[in-house]
Amino acid sequence: MKILVQEAILRCGHDGKVENVASQQWVHIKESPILVATDPQGRDISMCPHIGINITPCNKTMPVTKGYSTFITIGGKAVCLDTVEGFTDGTPPGAVKYTVRRPGQTMVGSTA
Repeated sequence: MKILVQEAILRCGHDGKVENVASQQWVHIKESPILVATDPQGRDISMCPHIGINITPCNKTMPVTKGYSTFITIGGKAVCLDTVEGFTDGTPPGAVKYTVRRPGQTMVGSTA
């Protein structure tokens, strides 16, 4: 499993783009800050094509359901791994997930 950095690509189930924001700026991999616990949640999702009558596109990420390291932390917060996933606010509720497409770096990993 690779550690996620701000340059990572996360997408909703309809291929909308999650806008990453790193909450810490002191630990980087290749000049990109590492993402830590709660960084992926509450983020804007752009370009979700799931639009129609009584259909809400994915606009925000909800809390992460899995993908935090159980071993590595920065500032007391678990680092995000390339297994991060959670639900979006799109319709139907609780059915559309966001997942990692690319971790943003390929050099540093973790087993847990």
